[in-house]
Amino acid sequence: MQLPADAVAATALIEVVRLVGRPERYGEPMTGDVVNRWTGREAADSLALISSMSPGEPRLCFAPGWGLRAYDAAEQPLFELVFCFSCHRAWLWGSAVPAELAFDTITEGNAEADALLAHFRDAA
Repeated sequence: MQLPADAVAATALIEVVRLVGRPERYGEPMTGDVVNRWTGREAADSLALISSMSPGEPRLCFAPGWGLRAYDAAEQPLFELVFCFSCHRAWLWGSAVPAELAFDTITEGNAEADALLAHFRDAA
């Protein structure tokens, strides 16, 4: 999955959000509880894992259960990212996100996707 390189480099904090529902429209804020905050190596490793995920075949459900909010060192928002591990889709938006990176897919059941889902579950 391709993430905006400048925003990834500037990320100092990630909030892990357990979603209560999907955003109704692309770009609307996520709703749900922040279950963890990742900084330093944990934030960098998480973004590297997401970046290593290969594209998948999209399905239709889009019922994301997990999301991330990335902030810079001054805790200014960079981007939000939501995942649906059922239909293999991801939405990415925010001030640091170019339009061509807004929608992506992830491969189901590969090591990276399984590791990311486990990382989210461990965060809770």
